[in-house]
Amino acid sequence: MTDKIEDVWDVVVVGAGPAGSSAAYAAAAAGRKVLLVDKAEHPRYKTCGGGIIGPSRDALPPGFALPLQDRVHAVTFALDGRWERTRRSRRMMFGLVNRDEFDHALVKAAQQAGAVLETGVTVTGVEQGGEDAPDRRTVGVTTQDGRTLRARAVVGADGSASRVGRHVGVAFDQIDLGLEAEIPVPEDIARLWEGRIHLDWGPLPGSYGWVFPKTASRSLTVGVISARGQGERTKQYLADYIARLGLAGFPPSVESGHLTRCRTEDSPLSRGRVLVAGDAAGLLEPWTREGISYALRSGRLAGEWAVRVAEAAEPADVRRQALNYAFAVKAGLGVEMRAGRQLLAAFERRPAVFHAGVVSMPPIWRAFVQVTQGATTFGEALRRYRGVQRLAALAGR
Repeated sequence: MTDKIEDVWDVVVVGAGPAGSSAAYAAAAAGRKVLLVDKAEHPRYKTCGGGIIGPSRDALPPGFALPLQDRVHAVTFALDGRWERTRRSRRMMFGLVNRDEFDHALVKAAQQAGAVLETGVTVTGVEQGGEDAPDRRTVGVTTQDGRTLRARAVVGADGSASRVGRHVGVAFDQIDLGLEAEIPVPEDIARLWEGRIHLDWGPLPGSYGWVFPKTASRSLTVGVISARGQGERTKQYLADYIARLGLAGFPPSVESGHLTRCRTEDSPLSRGRVLVAGDAAGLLEPWTREGISYALRSGRLAGEWAVRVAEAAEPADVRRQALNYAFAVKAGLGVEMRAGRQLLAAFERRPAVFHAGVVSMPPIWRAFVQVTQGATTFGEALRRYRGVQRLAALAGR
């Protein structure tokens, strides 16, 4: 360790993805002594489409330079390979990144703000008030190699299978399986995809597929997602999707999968001096399963409130600050998740209605574009746009 292991950190952040790096940046920028730990060496591959929508861009550290691979101005929609249509936007909708480059840049931003990074650290548990944290102002974070990190506050951002999340008691009511292939393609094929993504409303309830071009590195990220429990059918959907796109002849450089988990509405976001953020908290958009913006925003909030928790001397003060963090998350991201659940429920019943709406109804397309650009949210669209309200109501019948 850079500091002596017996030293007490103001904030220890577990997990150096977007949520953890954002938390570490926020706490370090406030002048606190911050340790950011991750089990992986960075940069590292991460299963993810890498779409940076407006809310993600707005939550980045000041002056952060996005390592964009492409800028999206068009979307080709299909309904399980049929009725394909492309819609275009004059303004850029969102950007595409490779997650290894993006996450590494976020880690560097946290380090530049003063956070200390230690990789190759696997966290095995968290203890409050026990042998490893005997005083009520300290949390003990145990590691696989037998060490204990001590902190005044801990932020768990260690992914959807989070050990810190288990300590807090995070519960999930939606678990999905995402499968993905990174497919290198010749330059002429890459140019055909430049500035355009593909979205396919899939054959399984609530499923869809995507192609996100990484033109700068001449690669296509192709993936599908559906509810957990239909693994073989989800694998077949990905294989069929790749074949329909004419990409079966290009060997993938990486094939991977992961589970995404959405929290129950009453799931806790803290326990004592421990807060959770991002995937570790089950913070994810339920319909699209977009998680980067949720990670960045909740991570920043967690870092800000971890500073307040670290400063709190009495248990009542700790509870107050932890409740304030939960309120901030629920008032923003929680409202958006509620809207996403409503949209997912309607989409599961009538994907064809969603397809018809986005390809043939200008108000629905405009709402889609504005959500991706960050000008509105799904929640605001459901409240303010009659076209979106009618679409959700019709699909939900």
